[in-house]
Amino acid sequence: MLFSDTYLTIQAPHQIIYKDKGSKFLAFAFPVENEKQIKEILVNIKKEHPTANHHCYAYILGADKTHTRANDDGEPSYTAGKPILGQIQSNDLTNVLIIVVRYFGGTLLGVSGLIQAYKSSASEVIKGSVIIEKQILFKYTVHFPFEHLNEVMKLLKLLDTKIHEQQFDTSCSINFSIRKSHSEACEEKLKKLEGLKLDYL
Repeated sequence: MLFSDTYLTIQAPHQIIYKDKGSKFLAFAFPVENEKQIKEILVNIKKEHPTANHHCYAYILGADKTHTRANDDGEPSYTAGKPILGQIQSNDLTNVLIIVVRYFGGTLLGVSGLIQAYKSSASEVIKGSVIIEKQILFKYTVHFPFEHLNEVMKLLKLLDTKIHEQQFDTSCSINFSIRKSHSEACEEKLKKLEGLKLDYL
C-alpha cells in the first residue's frame, strides 16, 4: 500500500508588510496544531492591531489537509480569505495559519485589486518562511506482562519507534509513536505476542 507519511508546514512564525495604493497589509504566518491555538493567535493579533480595518485569515489543519477555513472579516466576499487560503494550498502546506491585517489607505482597490493584494501578501509571507517536512506519526499504548518486556523493547527499537512514557511492573505499559508507513507492520508484530493489548491513541 502506497501512501505519504510526511507533510509540509512552516518552521516558525514570520511576518511581512505589503503596500498597495496607500493601504498597508501586515501578513503573519504561524505554524499551528489545533483550533484552540488559532483562536488565541487571532485574539492576540486583534489586540496588537485594534485600529486596523480588517483582520482576514485562512488556515489548513491536519496531515490530510481536509480541515480548512477562510474569513474575509468584512471585506467583499471571497476577496480576502479565499486568496489567502489559495496560497497555502498552492504551496502544499498544512498546520498553517495566515492572518492579513489591513490598514485602509483611502484609495479603494476594487474587487480584483483586493484579491491581488491579499494573494500577494500571503504569497510573500510564505516565501519568507522556512518550510519543513514533518512525519505523520501514529501514537499507541501497548500493555503487556513483565515477561514480555525484552521482546517488546527489542521490537520497538527495531521498528524505530519513539517512546514517550513507560511503566514497568508485573503489568507494563509503554506509550510510543511510529511513522505512519511503519504502523501496520508494528501492529502485526506486536499483536503476535501473547497477553499483549495495543491501544491506538
